[in-house]
Amino acid sequence: MKKELLFILNPAAGKTHIKDRLFDVINAFSDAGYRVTVFPTKQAMDGRNIVISEGSDYDLIVCAGGDGTLDDVVTGYMLSKCSIPLGYIPAGSTNDFARSLGIPLETLPAVTNITSGHPFAIDIGSFNVNDYFIYIAAFGAFTEISYSTNQQFKNMFGYAAYIMSTAKSLNSVTTYQATIRYDDQEITDNFIYAMITNSLSVGGLRNVVLADNIKFDDGMFECLLIKTPTNPLELQAIINSLLLSEVNEKYMYCFKAKKIEISSEEEIPWVRDGEFGGNHKQVVIENHQKAIQIIR
Repeated sequence: MKKELLFILNPAAGKTHIKDRLFDVINAFSDAGYRVTVFPTKQAMDGRNIVISEGSDYDLIVCAGGDGTLDDVVTGYMLSKCSIPLGYIPAGSTNDFARSLGIPLETLPAVTNITSGHPFAIDIGSFNVNDYFIYIAAFGAFTEISYSTNQQFKNMFGYAAYIMSTAKSLNSVTTYQATIRYDDQEITDNFIYAMITNSLSVGGLRNVVLADNIKFDDGMFECLLIKTPTNPLELQAIINSLLLSEVNEKYMYCFKAKKIEISSEEEIPWVRDGEFGGNHKQVVIENHQKAIQIIR
């Protein structure tokens, strides 16, 4: 008796046109003993809604798309408390999450990984009420490029698109005054960038707060806050540290935390998993340890 598989597909994601390999993918899952139901997404929240309404009816759910598509599906998991294993076929421009977990970036090897791999419990972040992220929540100078850079441009140039867009954004860096609370600590300062992550790479680049013993299931986020530079020399020092994946304590705060609260007098635009996450004056981010079983 065949098992039931829900295949959530974003046909427009990234540079890997997975719809061109759809027959091969379905055939591979069929050979592995699954009866496949294909659900192509057409707009935002389609992925989360199908998981909420039908996810529990299946033995396995597979998501094919970029980090934003995966974020949407994961949100559906968290809202519905779905416990079914999740397989992921990366089809975005940078695929940070797949790179971090060692999931193959090519379509058919990713399918083989799903049919022969094992579930691994990973941490998921909540972002205020009813919003979630799988690997990053951030604001500031290096964030809006992930959702404002033209998709076709990202498809053509990959990582270079992020670097080129970042260089342009540094010509007009916005400063945000914010207070950050975590554990028994409180920081109030002016920042050009902040990120709360559970990933080895961000925007296709090595995560500057990466520690050799980073884990995806330890219930902790890696956090980096970059202070506002007061002159071009300080800005260059910050950029050099980022390029070298180093923490410069003169200009940066770096720490681990399970729960982080960020407040500000003005609304701050946030990004979650490469997609615009809204403007907020108050944000509470919390790590939900081993919340989802993903196949790796």
